[in-house]
Amino acid sequence: MKMLFKLRTLKSSWTLRSPCRVFHEHPRLLASDLYSQYESVRRGEQEMPKYFNFASDVLDKWSEIEKAGKRPSNPAFWWINGKGGEVKWSFEELGFLSRKVANVLTKVCGLQKGDRIVVILPRIPEWWLVNVACMRAGIVLIPGISQLTAKDILYRLQASKATCIITNDTLAPAVDSVASECQFLKTKLIVSKGSREGWLNFTELYKNQSADHSCVKTSIQDPACIFFTSGTTGSPKMAEHSQSSLGFRPLLLSFPYSTLYWLDLTPSDVIWNTADTGWILTSLASLFDPWVFGSCIFIHHLPQIESAAILNTLSRHPVGTLVGAPTLFRMLVQNDLSSYKFMNLKHCVSGGEPVNPEVMEQWKSKTGLDIHEIYGQTETGIICSVFKGMKIKPGSMGKAAPFYDVQIIDKNANILPPGQEGEIAIRNKPIRPLGFFSKYIDNPKKTAASERGDFFVTGDRGTMDEDGYFWFIGRDDDIIISSGYRIGPFEVESALTEHPAVAETAVVSSPDPLRGEVVKAFVVLSSTFSCGDLESLALELQEHVKKTTAPYKYPRKMEFVQQLPKTATGKIKRNELRNKEWGRM
Repeated sequence: MKMLFKLRTLKSSWTLRSPCRVFHEHPRLLASDLYSQYESVRRGEQEMPKYFNFASDVLDKWSEIEKAGKRPSNPAFWWINGKGGEVKWSFEELGFLSRKVANVLTKVCGLQKGDRIVVILPRIPEWWLVNVACMRAGIVLIPGISQLTAKDILYRLQASKATCIITNDTLAPAVDSVASECQFLKTKLIVSKGSREGWLNFTELYKNQSADHSCVKTSIQDPACIFFTSGTTGSPKMAEHSQSSLGFRPLLLSFPYSTLYWLDLTPSDVIWNTADTGWILTSLASLFDPWVFGSCIFIHHLPQIESAAILNTLSRHPVGTLVGAPTLFRMLVQNDLSSYKFMNLKHCVSGGEPVNPEVMEQWKSKTGLDIHEIYGQTETGIICSVFKGMKIKPGSMGKAAPFYDVQIIDKNANILPPGQEGEIAIRNKPIRPLGFFSKYIDNPKKTAASERGDFFVTGDRGTMDEDGYFWFIGRDDDIIISSGYRIGPFEVESALTEHPAVAETAVVSSPDPLRGEVVKAFVVLSSTFSCGDLESLALELQEHVKKTTAPYKYPRKMEFVQQLPKTATGKIKRNELRNKEWGRM
């Protein structure tokens, strides 16, 4: 078998195959050992196992099922770069390759169980191999987005005390500029075709490693990943997730609750998530959750999001589930979609911030598909979701995820009745939900401050209706209080995007000597709309908002811009806009 892998590894260190592959429907493997061994845990008849490792207890089990011919022939991982490059791995190949990488990390770099490694890579196959290799070796992985600056990297290396970093040619100079200030950093690995002084070449090392590696025994509560989450104030915090919250959570919730799970997948399905590798959504939607179902993870390496490339990919590849930020769908609906045929696409999911109802309506009318919203945080994973088959209420983020008790509470942790605005919170006492992070590392005050009574508080405000659907209003610090009125930015933004002139908008507070603060809208005009009189257009948009929502919510200030500042996932940086308005930047 090893010889077979070597023969397939032609000009690349990865396994390349022909794109021709037949996908067959396959029944859910309800009786497989992968799920049946945890059925008593699901029913509450048995405590959670003491030890768990996603690589050995899930991925290697799928490899066994695959070798026994009980899984469809579609790959476990499928990557394209849009320039003819393509990688396909089965679960067996994923295991073979990731063991080689585990040996690089342990034997060459000297990393041991519990050590921390910062990984800043774009959507390339190496990111997935390093993730699985870290699981096998018990190494704690710290992902970072590709847009990090030298200052960001310095802070993460110093705060985490990581002993190793893996990145590419693009960010290696930034790492070098701060490495001397990182006393714990011992090893630098570069994913590159060339060499760089002071760096070990990941690809060259990988080629020469043995595939013999024994997976370490990890406790179910051992740390697996650390995510830096900025929240709304202060420096980024380190949220630690365990083998339980990342790997065991989807395994326990997958069957028989899959139809009430945010991803309803089977071993025959192909899922494409467009989020940056630095965010927890990629760990959930492009690694742990799909592979629990034995599904195929599809990745298109897009240096930047392009409508034509995405639409062509959806037309030419058997992607059944698409996960993207609202910005993605806002961008796609601006195109003429009549020439594209999405023969396989059947489930669209969006998260990060609410989807404007107008965008949902346009996507539905142009594709016949609904957008299912999800809501969650780095610390909690997916909290709420519009599940398959649920009635969609445009603007709502759905109902609480299985095993999560989500409530709207007041400042004293009292549960508020339906329709009343408060803070979105999740009950975490006496039993802490399975998908919750373990703690904020080295920050017990922040960990304690995230709790109020029996609840974990999200910092987001919202309401719940009589049917149990949740409605997002905004971050606590996004709420605009003008002349005593509380105004959530999302409702104003939704009203504005209903106007044909508006492509995108962000609403923030702006100082006002009379009202304390007022609503200000930053507006990006649609490419199909032309207007020479922006002053008249501003008045027209203000009147439009007055007619669409409560008149007091209309934007008293308006500024037309070419683009809005965004994170790597496409989420609008309202903090940045608000800070500029208030003169703090």
